[in-house]
Order: sequence, then structure tokens, then C-alpha cells
Amino acid sequence: MAAQSKLPPITPRRDRTVRSIVAQLTSLYLDNRTRISRAVWITLFVALANRIRHAISEQKAASHRGAAAGQRDRDSRGRGAAASTGETDDPVKKKKKKRVELNREFFGALLRLLRIVIPGWRSKEARLLISHSFFLVVRTLISVKVAAMDGQIVKSLVKGNGREFLKRIVWWMLIAVPATFTNSMLSYHQAELSLNYRTRLTQYIHDKYLSQLTFYGITALDDRIKNPDQLIAVDVAKFSSSLAELYSNLAKPLLDMTIYTYQLSKSVGGEGVVFMSLLVQLSANVMRALTPPFGRYVADEARLEGEFRFQHSRLIDHSEEVALYAGHGVEKDTLDKGYFTLIKHVNYILRRRFYHGFMEDFVIKYFWGALGLLLCSVPVFVKMPGQIAMNMGDRTESFITNRRMLLSASDAFGRVMFSYREIMELAGYTSRVDSLLEVMDDIRAGRFEKKLVSSSGTENNEAVLKGRGAVVESEDIEFTDVPIISPNGDVLVKALSFSLKPGDHLLVVGPNGCGKSSLFRILGGLWPVYGGTVRKPPFSQIFYIPQRPYLSRGSLRQQITYPDSLRQVRARGVTDADLLQMLTPLGLEHLPALYDGGWDAEAEWRDVLSGGLQQRVAMARLFYHRPKYAILDECTSSVTLDTEKVMYDTAKALGITLMTVSHRRSLWKYHERILQFDGQGNYVFTKLDADRRMKLEDEKEDLEVLLRQIPEVERRIAELTVGTS
Repeated sequence: MAAQSKLPPITPRRDRTVRSIVAQLTSLYLDNRTRISRAVWITLFVALANRIRHAISEQKAASHRGAAAGQRDRDSRGRGAAASTGETDDPVKKKKKKRVELNREFFGALLRLLRIVIPGWRSKEARLLISHSFFLVVRTLISVKVAAMDGQIVKSLVKGNGREFLKRIVWWMLIAVPATFTNSMLSYHQAELSLNYRTRLTQYIHDKYLSQLTFYGITALDDRIKNPDQLIAVDVAKFSSSLAELYSNLAKPLLDMTIYTYQLSKSVGGEGVVFMSLLVQLSANVMRALTPPFGRYVADEARLEGEFRFQHSRLIDHSEEVALYAGHGVEKDTLDKGYFTLIKHVNYILRRRFYHGFMEDFVIKYFWGALGLLLCSVPVFVKMPGQIAMNMGDRTESFITNRRMLLSASDAFGRVMFSYREIMELAGYTSRVDSLLEVMDDIRAGRFEKKLVSSSGTENNEAVLKGRGAVVESEDIEFTDVPIISPNGDVLVKALSFSLKPGDHLLVVGPNGCGKSSLFRILGGLWPVYGGTVRKPPFSQIFYIPQRPYLSRGSLRQQITYPDSLRQVRARGVTDADLLQMLTPLGLEHLPALYDGGWDAEAEWRDVLSGGLQQRVAMARLFYHRPKYAILDECTSSVTLDTEKVMYDTAKALGITLMTVSHRRSLWKYHERILQFDGQGNYVFTKLDADRRMKLEDEKEDLEVLLRQIPEVERRIAELTVGTS
């Protein structure tokens, strides 16, 4: 009690002094309010410009640090088992795996994709964007008008004026017509933009993917893209939808925030808006720091989705082998593992989104809402300069209008904050689609990345893998010191040299894995030339027929004319009668009559035709195209010798130079030269004398039979020796 008695009491005089100071400060502030507002806005603008400058500097520094770290990583890693089958000193191939984040790399990739989906200002997509932007502005202006009408309706209620209240309701219903029409147009434009983006991007990818054998290089010569079908069919659609939604979800909130903030600043003062914006920005920075990397999560989810889908596709492709091995149990375990890995990741994302959504809702809806109510109360408790005295109805109207605009501005800012997660998801899709485009560009330029598992070690092959040979167009076929290398890095032949002129029919023989198929893949342009010089005709003059020919989806006519379209067939002047004439030597003249529709009949020909019929149809395809050179890879393994003779005699009569891979002795007589590999890196290229080779082979077989009989003869002699002793 003694301590309390020492405190000086607050006298009315002191209270009046405090009020006087507050009144003087308030009066001073109101007198200089214009200057203070200008200073605040200038300070805010300078701070924003400085923030942007710092952000750009940080991005540049991060980029330099990343490049330096990547160089150190490359220097320390060396080639190793991840050596490239292309030019290993290319910086594009050595870069580290992309990180899904909002950095210069993301914006660069997004800009590249935007140039594809919006090719110019006169494009349909640009017109849709302009129209979409127009309706966004209209929607915001309507929202401002509706906010004012809210205040007027509540004012008429407070005043008890029923006639004015009904009049405001009628206007409310009238403005609902353009408002609802605008909302519908916004939804329509967003859907149209998504569809047009996907169409542009898909066409662009198809043009690259199905040109210059890019589709083959992605699957056979490169390891970076495991599931291009997933990227083209699914991720492109998700990227297009995310991009279209992001524009609407960003443009409208930013426009709303600008207009609503301007309207609020006229009512409650710019200083209050700036002060509240600073608090909101501070809380937004905290939220952004606590936001999980949803972009990386989405990219990982898309990758796992693709792997799960690929496992199912692989099971379909190899269903017969799996069934014969009774491997359904193992395959089920593999599929279950892929599915549960995907589901585990999805559940992890859902949990992170739950906690993040809880934080966002609390901050955006309640914390920012409380700040907004304080801001809206300023005109009620503080008289602004130039403001006339307001009665109860006017104050109510001002409060309702301001609160409506503030709630709309807060909602707009909340949508901007929510869009950060959408931007991160877009970054994930952008990263995957841009990676596909980069890999296709690398492959078209002859740059590949493939993990080498060479049985002899990749170090010995490094010098060969770094090199590049020359490909020269010529009427003849000539290999000069060309290395034959398998995709896993094995050098099968260090330097192959041979020449072939039109009419020099060539037989290629050798054990499995010696380089026969690799030779023809180089000749067909599928594999790069790592050294030497290859002279060959253009790709259109070389035709390839494998042991199991490819039968496309389409009509019976298309199986003969593949890959020519119907328009190309007509341009060549080939009729159905001409096609039937090509089938006749092969004993297939009855084939069109077997199916309803004749030449136009469609079926899954791979399942309908037997192996022998498929090989005869493939030979008819060769007769139709009549190239200068034909590569025949065991293409007569399922036909009789008589049919085989007709095939080869007809092809030679058409002036086609044949290059055959086969071990059938019956084919020797159709060739003049032979290229024989021994499987140890050596080869022999010489003239082929079929009769002499046949006699030598017969003599060799007889001697091998005698050699196999020697142990039995020796055993019998030993028995006889024992019996006579």
C-alpha cells in the first residue's frame, strides 16, 4: 500500500494535456496529409524497385554458383559408367539434373514454351488472350459497382426507405445479367486457351518427334527420357491446362488488387492501405518460406505415374513370354511396388497440402480479415480532410462498401498467394515438357547420353566414342575405316571398310552380336557414325525388311504401300490392279477377296496374318517401292524355298541391289559378294562363289562328322586290344 501511494495520480489536467498533444499531432498530420501520402508512395515505389534489383542480382549470383558447382562436379566425376555415346565435351549433356524451382531456368523454359503456344500477336491464341483480358477488366469493374450497390442497399435498410430498397434490388438483378455472362465467357476463354495451347504444343512436338528418326533415338540411343508417351499424351495436357488457369488466376486477382486498393485509398487514405500492405507482405513472406516445394512434388508424381503406366505397357508387350514362364506373380509384385510407391508419394503430398492449407486459411481469411476491419473503420472514427459530416446511413454505406472492396482485395491477394502453389505445379510440368524438347534437339543434333555397360570397359572406347565420322551422299555404298559400336559401348569392329556398287548383291554372315545389325543401322541412319567415312544413297533409296515386318494400322492396301499415303500412291499412278500384280508372284492374289471390303478392309494384320504371309506382304511392299538397295534381315525364315526363290528373282529383276543377313545356305546363290564377321572384331569382304562355298561347307561338315566319331573308334580299338591280349 505504501508503494502504491507513491504513484502520482492521473489528474484531469494531465489527461487534457495528453488529449491536446494527440489533437495537435492529428491536426498536423491532416494538414500535411498530401505530402505524407506522396512520401509514402515514393518510398514504397523505391523499395519495390530495390527489391526487384536485389532479386535479379540474387538470381544471377545463384546461376553463376550453380554453373561453377556443376563444373566442379563434372571435373570430379569424369566419364565413369555414365559416359555418353555422343560428343562428351558438349556442355548441354553434362549439366546437372534440373531442379524444379522458380529461377531463371524456369522462366527461360516457360518463355520458350510460350513462344510455341502463342506464335504471334496475330494468332488465334493471342486474340483469345486479348478477349480474355477484356472480360477480366469488365468483371472487376462490375465487382466495384456491385460493392457500391451493397453499401447503398444497406443504407436504404438503415434509413427504412422501402421504395429506395426495392429500386436498389431491381438494379442488383439487372447488373447480374452482364456479370453472369462475363463469368461464363471467362470460363469459356480459359477452356479454349487450354485446348489451343495443347494443340500447338502437341503439333510442335509431333513435328520434331517424328522427324529425322528422333523417336528412335530417344528410346534406343538415349537414357534421359524413359516414357515419351507419358510426356506427350499426359504432361503436355496438364501443362496447357495449368498455364491457361494460371493466367486467369493471376491476372484477375492482380487487377482486382490494383483497382480495389485505389478505391480504398480514396476512402480510407493511402497510408492505411500501405501500412496494411506491409503487414500482409510480411505475413506472405513467412507463408512463402513455409510453403513446401510443390513443383518438385508434381514433377515426381508425374514421373511415377509414367513409370507405373510403362510397367503396364511392358506387360502387354511381353504378355506371351510372361505367360509361358508363369511369371504373373513376379509381374504382380512389380506392378504393386510401382503403384504403392506412387500412392505413398501422393499421400505425402496430400499431408503437406493439408498443413499448408490450414496455415493459408488462417492467415488469409482471419488475420488479414481482422486487419481489413480495422482499416474499414477509419472513416467512421476519424474525419478525413474534405470529408463532410456523415449521418448513420452514410457511415454504414461507407463501411459496407469499403468492407466489400477490402474483402474482394483480400480474396484477390489470397488467390495470388494460392497461385504460388499453382506456379510451382506449372514449374513441374514446364520442367518435364522442356526436358523433352531439349532431348529431342540434342538427338536431332547428334548428341546422346547413354549409360555404358561395355563388357570390355568404357575406358578403352573413349577415344572412339568422342569421334564423329562423315556421311556423304553417293550412288554407291562405301565404308572407309568406320567403327561398328553397339549402344552399350562395345566396339564390335574397329575399322570396317568395303564398297558395294549397284548390282553387287551382298550376303552378310557371322555369329550373334558381331555387328551385322549394327552395320545396317548405321547404313539406315539410325546410329551415328563415330569415325571414318560412309558413302551411301539417300535414305529414300534404302529399304529395310526385318524378320518380323511391321504391319501398320489401316487397310490392306496400306500394308503394301506403307509408308506412302493414299495421296502419294495416286501421285505415283499405282492402281489396285498394279498392287494385285505385285501380289501374284508371291501367291497372294487371293488376299483381297478373303476380307470384306477387299483392299479397304481393316484389321489388326499382325494377328490376322501368319508369319509366312507377313513376310510375303513385306516383300510385296519392297516390289511397290522399288528402291536401289534393300536390306533383308532374315526376311525369308518362314517361307518355303520356292517362295524364297520367287522373292529374290523378282527383286533382282526389278533392279534392286540386295543386302541379306541370313544363315540359310539356299540364299548363297543369289549374291555375288560376302561380308563375314568372326565375332572377335575381324571380318572378311570378298567375292562369293556359291558353288565352291557349298562344296567346302559340305566337306567341312563331313570332316566334323568324322572328328566326332574319333573318340568312339579309339574306345573300340582299346576294347579290341584288351580282348586279344
